[in-house]
Amino acid sequence: MKFTLSWLKDHLDTDASVDEIVEALTDLGLEVEEVVNPADRLADFTLGKVTHAEKHPDADKLRVCKVATDEGELQIICGAPNAREGITVVVCKPGMYIPGLDLTISVGKIRGVESFGMMASERELELSDEHDGIIELPSGEVGDRFVDWLAENEPSKVDPMIEIAITPNRPDALGVAGIARDLAARGLGTLKVRDYVPVPGDFESPIRVTIDDDTLDGAPHFTGRLIRGVKNGPSPQWLQDQLKAIGLRPISALVDITNYMTFDHNRPLHVFDADKVQGNLRVHRAEGGEKLVALDEKEYTLQPGMMVISDDKGPESIAGIMGGEETGCTAETVNVFLESAFWDHVQIALTGRALKINSDARYRFERGVDPEYTLEGLEHATQMILDICGGEASNVVEAGKAPVHARAYKLDAARVQSLVGMDIPESEQRQTLTRLGFRLDGEMAHVPSWRPDIMGEADLVEEVARIASLTKLQGIPLPRTTAGIPKPVMTPTQRRQSMARRTCAALGYNECVSYTFIDQASAALFGGGDETTMLENPISSEMSHMRPDLLPGLLQAAARYQARGYADLALFEVGPVFHDGEPGDQQTQITGLLVGRNGPKDVHGASRPVDLYDAKADAEAVLAAIGAPAKAQILRGGDAWWHPGRHGKICLGPKKVLGVFGELHPRVLQAMDIKGPAMAFTIWPDQVPLPRKSGATRSALELRDLQAVERDFAFVVDADVEALTLVNAAAGADKALIEDVRVFDEFIGGSLGEGKKSLAITVRLQPSEQTLKEKDIEAVAEKIIAKVTKATGGVLRG
Repeated sequence: MKFTLSWLKDHLDTDASVDEIVEALTDLGLEVEEVVNPADRLADFTLGKVTHAEKHPDADKLRVCKVATDEGELQIICGAPNAREGITVVVCKPGMYIPGLDLTISVGKIRGVESFGMMASERELELSDEHDGIIELPSGEVGDRFVDWLAENEPSKVDPMIEIAITPNRPDALGVAGIARDLAARGLGTLKVRDYVPVPGDFESPIRVTIDDDTLDGAPHFTGRLIRGVKNGPSPQWLQDQLKAIGLRPISALVDITNYMTFDHNRPLHVFDADKVQGNLRVHRAEGGEKLVALDEKEYTLQPGMMVISDDKGPESIAGIMGGEETGCTAETVNVFLESAFWDHVQIALTGRALKINSDARYRFERGVDPEYTLEGLEHATQMILDICGGEASNVVEAGKAPVHARAYKLDAARVQSLVGMDIPESEQRQTLTRLGFRLDGEMAHVPSWRPDIMGEADLVEEVARIASLTKLQGIPLPRTTAGIPKPVMTPTQRRQSMARRTCAALGYNECVSYTFIDQASAALFGGGDETTMLENPISSEMSHMRPDLLPGLLQAAARYQARGYADLALFEVGPVFHDGEPGDQQTQITGLLVGRNGPKDVHGASRPVDLYDAKADAEAVLAAIGAPAKAQILRGGDAWWHPGRHGKICLGPKKVLGVFGELHPRVLQAMDIKGPAMAFTIWPDQVPLPRKSGATRSALELRDLQAVERDFAFVVDADVEALTLVNAAAGADKALIEDVRVFDEFIGGSLGEGKKSLAITVRLQPSEQTLKEKDIEAVAEKIIAKVTKATGGVLRG
């Protein structure tokens, strides 16, 4: 919505500056998108007077002028035919920017004679297209600012233009009068109310109007009148200036008046050439297939149900959107029929979209116009036509009646404080609503007809707060429910997820956020894909099931990276997975994926392919960060998508699984289109026991001052016995004393015989109460031998 400052002042008596108006409009919710102030580009130019002018010694069409300025006399070379002694001109001095030429003027020589500036034409200052000569002013003193002279003598040329963004709920602001009403309510001036004075008719209109019964829901009210004897020439200069300033092209007086009313009062109108209308006008619905050439010179085929205005010959106007070319006004038009009607906004929107017509009339009608201004707008437009074009008006022709949208809501002054948090006196609230056009009857506020967005008591509060300015709202902290330090906002689970993300990022992983929906084939690879997790209304076939694991999403992301040339990847994700359709079947996972090498190749050979021990180390680091116990068992028996011999479960017992790490099964990688081996880890943070103490303080650091003891054992076991089984058995011999068990050697063959191997382990004993004596060490050693023998069937190697 565009308007000029002078246009605004036609409705608002104000001394506020452009900056004050712009700030107030944005604060009122009418966001200012652009301000074009012609005075800004003319601020430096001053007036001068030519004291002497003579022919250039080396050019017939140039004159050497002496110009009196506020900085003394300047010599300026000018080629304008009207450059002569005694005229008052606009002086452009060296260093000034000339907007019409897009250059900064400097001192120069023209045919050997120096010129210290220029005298400007209107086109050079972007005032008009006139460039036959320089600007010649009838008044003004040397040194006066040119913008001050224009503001006093030709204000339209320095009239600021303001453009605001209109939200769909504020159709009243699509008219300058509505904008002025908001500013007046804010206190930036006094609203000028135009009196409603009906224009008396001198005769009966020969053109009558009817509305079909099936069309009354879309066209409840139609008014019009015949004006004969008009002269449709150019519109007055003030009207042309207003329209040009907002980007409209003046066409003729009649058309310009309807455009003016559209932007002035948000009242679209249409003018028919009455001599081209055959018979009477009828508002009805199209049967379908009718054709009409509109004012934009395009032919439109009407669809069944669209509202049209027809004469006895056929359709002449697309109701509420655009008139027809055949009955349009021209310079020869003498008699006109002026239409002002109210149309249903939904039906106008549907017709406009179907025909792909964008017009100012459609833009306003589909957002809503004032139903009670239909007849009044007709009277105002009639008076403008009589004043500008002459002629005489008939009596008003009216069909239907204005729809009743009257409603009232209770004004509860206390709700402003409860809903907005602003303390506004009740008297100020009532005054604000009165200025906005509401009629107050006791506690009831009757909504004006031009405000379709007011639909409840909360809207009244919003209007009061909007006018009072929400910038005055002061932040007040909420009262604490309990005294002292407030409890943490995040739950332990949320804190663990946050810490897991930070740890993974610190380890060099990049976080992924993938959809919780995946395709059935990928879900089936990871134990899902059945009917219990299938979506009833999937986005696409590739998002048909809830994911049973985070690995499918990470593997799909890795495949896309590999397809684009990224071979070395470290990705992780934290999110929910689903094993059934019930709420309790949802779990949180922390999953990391490693593909490729652990770093770029270098001359030292430090780069190597990632292995399961990388995934194990990262999984243990994440577990430590979220508070998992330091001691845990590594067991076999992972899910089918893990490599059967290259993975391990991190457990606190046979049934308490904290996570799993290892290499993914080649069959899964092939199905997911992953090149090369891939390592991964998955952690279930909800399975990690919560700490016994919930305080924020850390426990005291325990340092052992007693010397640790290491003993080596070598056991001969069957070749198929896993080293992990032996390690777990040895570690369980004395959990309080044994700190660590490590395999340091494996021997196969030799004197051991067929089907046997030797596994050597180091057991570290860390006492906490007293130094270990030899008998204590021997007792633990016997326990270790017994445990390993029972678990593996092995014997101590001699």
